[in-house]
Amino acid sequence: MNNEVDAVAPPPGLMRRLKLYNQLARPFTLLPPLLGIVSGAVCAFGSVHNPDPARALTASVLWTVALGSLCASFLNVASNAVNQIYDLEIDRVNKPSRPLVTGALSIAQAWGFTLFMYVLALLPTWLVVVFPFASWSEKLAAPLAWHETFFIYFAGMIFTLVYSVPGLGRTKARGMLANLTIAVPRGCLLKVAGWAMVARIGHWEPWFIGGVIALFLIGASSTKDFADIEGDQAGGCKTLPILHGPRKAAWIIAPFFIAPWLFLPLGAYWRDPQNPAHTILTGNPLLLTILGVGLTLWGCYTVWLLLRDPDALTQTENHPSWKHMYLMLMAAQIGLAVAYIF
Repeated sequence: MNNEVDAVAPPPGLMRRLKLYNQLARPFTLLPPLLGIVSGAVCAFGSVHNPDPARALTASVLWTVALGSLCASFLNVASNAVNQIYDLEIDRVNKPSRPLVTGALSIAQAWGFTLFMYVLALLPTWLVVVFPFASWSEKLAAPLAWHETFFIYFAGMIFTLVYSVPGLGRTKARGMLANLTIAVPRGCLLKVAGWAMVARIGHWEPWFIGGVIALFLIGASSTKDFADIEGDQAGGCKTLPILHGPRKAAWIIAPFFIAPWLFLPLGAYWRDPQNPAHTILTGNPLLLTILGVGLTLWGCYTVWLLLRDPDALTQTENHPSWKHMYLMLMAAQIGLAVAYIF
């Protein structure tokens, strides 16, 4: 009996290798982008821009969103891996247990894994095409202009490379440019990509929603940099805390925790410049207002945590403000989806 079990069990070396690739992928970081994609799709489904007049939650819609969400996870995994390849010297100080630092995985193995994930993330998105294209054959042969999701994911891939790769700019080492390179794909493009799985993107609404999330991340993405100062200095990265010191950097990013959310109630009542018959945001205006006000107050509390002792940000890896940043981001995604369902 034991021999039969041993015959079908994966070899120990394979299991060890899979665990190492799992560490390289950092799967715990996948939830926020996955939630952003699904939230964007729900917003599109509940908006006035849903191209299906019957608003039917068909198998085609569900499979399209599922495929796009899976591809978003693969893109995030590839981004995590390529970042670790070029952050090797930084991780020797900040994350000494990572597999590339310990030598458990080679750079060549990491690159092979990264390229494989980029392919899995990008190519299937060619099949993410909205109504009226229903079957996979119709989606595959749809006109070029309808493959919007593919081009959004391609742009997202370029941003991940520009952020990490020195030959492409390595904006991670360039202060506020690093924040912008994070905010555009993980905030704006992610939300628009989710929208593009259900509806066309040639409207103000998806970009307005994505812009709100991106504006938040321009500042909020720096919360992790305070604890990584030593390693970032060793790797030549000029993050905001390094350039300006913890106290001034905290003041620089503070408005981004508050101001973006005020645009949610504004967008719920501003008329759409493309079509004044409806507002820019076509979800439930009351729920959008409650969400915006609630996140604004939450942002004020997080800013208080940031500013009461900025030096404390450098002394702990997971400062409460960093945790609140992630929770606020996920709450915004869920809240937006709810506002477009009801």
